[in-house]
Amino acid sequence: MGVRVLRLLFFLLVVRPLALIVIGLNVRHRERLPASGPAIVVANHNSHLDTLVLMSLFPLALLPKLHPVAAADYFLRNRIVAWFALNIIGIVPIKRRAMGVEDPLAAASQAIAQGDILILFPEGSRGEPERLAEFKSGVAHLAKRHAAVPVVPVFLHGLGKALPKGEALLVPFFCDVFLGLPLYWGGDKHSFLSTLEAQINALSAEGNFAPWE
Repeated sequence: MGVRVLRLLFFLLVVRPLALIVIGLNVRHRERLPASGPAIVVANHNSHLDTLVLMSLFPLALLPKLHPVAAADYFLRNRIVAWFALNIIGIVPIKRRAMGVEDPLAAASQAIAQGDILILFPEGSRGEPERLAEFKSGVAHLAKRHAAVPVVPVFLHGLGKALPKGEALLVPFFCDVFLGLPLYWGGDKHSFLSTLEAQINALSAEGNFAPWE
């Protein structure tokens, strides 16, 4: 059985039932989801479920074009985990501690150039549930290189309770996904990052959620 078939079966038989039945997603503004690539989807990050939930929003026909950006030092340190992350999840690995002249975003930039849809978490590692950490500049550098490519902000709520950082037991919990309007590179890194963060905070406010307990 080929890797592409295994990947399709994993998302069809495991990820989609998990997202639709076990978790129970409430998706707002689904029409803002990119219908094709290239595109960059950017979201807050509280749980390992974040990536799978975002990928489950897209039609299965787009699965070959979907690639989460993930840290190579985290996912490629074990041979089995590395194979699964690269072939089944379809990550684009980046090196967080690139040395010398090596371009840490080369693989991500190449994926965008060939029309893929990247999923990226600008906070880097998973943070505290419902607390947005400072954005790292990688997404701004990608947007600068591909100024015509839309950057779609997304706010995820509830996944930090369904599967919090440091926990292995999944707790069924209704989760919300808010999709924002696409942003484009405007010529200034700090302005781009502050606008992106403001968009995600606005999506969070749209939910009018009670304080996290």
